[in-house]
Amino acid sequence: MTATIIDGKAIAAQIEGELSQRVKDLEQEGIHPKLVVVRVGDDPASVSYIKAKGKAAQRVGIAFQELILPESTDEEELATRVRELTGDTNVHGLLIQLPLPPHLRIEPLLELMDPAKDVDGFHPHNLGLLLRGAIKGMVPCTPAGIIEMLLRSGNDPAGKHCVIVGRSNLVGKPLANLLIQKRPGGNATVTVCHTRTPDLAMHTRKADILIAAAGRASTISADMVRPGSVVIDVGVNRVEDASRPRGYRLVGDVDFQGISKVAAAITPVPGGVGPLTVAMVVANTVKAAEALGRKKG
Repeated sequence: MTATIIDGKAIAAQIEGELSQRVKDLEQEGIHPKLVVVRVGDDPASVSYIKAKGKAAQRVGIAFQELILPESTDEEELATRVRELTGDTNVHGLLIQLPLPPHLRIEPLLELMDPAKDVDGFHPHNLGLLLRGAIKGMVPCTPAGIIEMLLRSGNDPAGKHCVIVGRSNLVGKPLANLLIQKRPGGNATVTVCHTRTPDLAMHTRKADILIAAAGRASTISADMVRPGSVVIDVGVNRVEDASRPRGYRLVGDVDFQGISKVAAAITPVPGGVGPLTVAMVVANTVKAAEALGRKKG
């Protein structure tokens, strides 16, 4: 068996095309969607991720601004900037790029934000709405992107056993909640595992849809996957590779080469979940502009 490759870039492009039309509709109403990303310091991965978000915003037609602050920025100064952006009626989408330097806490900053502008979906209000099954709030981007990926690739999770390896607040927990909801993209039976789960393979081999989000390379090997299953790899890990110009290459949490001979479908790294995460940041910005802009008008 050779697995079908689920092309995240192609699915993201489809979503962006749909968002472009919604942006044009907003522009006709005099509403000009704008996304602002706050970055503290010069973390290389953050720089790369923000660049991708800016390009996606440009393709869809929304304004994009990156606010860069020095790594020495203290919590009070950052809080002041967040308050200013939250109060700016021309800003519809706002996110604080993670990770922050160790001396800064994200939780107090999130609580300063208007939940309607929280395009990452991490504000306690938005997470509470998600837990209740009310998707009118902002949904975390990677989980939302995975649901879109499954539906648009013909792998509806309804009635399936989905096993998630990873329990983070960013992916595992919100994704499990989305998958169990009684709505499109949900209605699945969900098992949540992690790297401390005894006999992890016993659980992963039962999955119709396996989502690897442990954040550790080579967590899932081919013998841990049921033949014919769908494997979604959320991991992005750097491994040393002297043959590459940068001295490293990016790999996911699964053994792509081995599992692609067993699974029915699999996502690559890069080019799988990543583009969907970026697309959903833009989607949440458009959603915010529709709500806030029309409310303002």
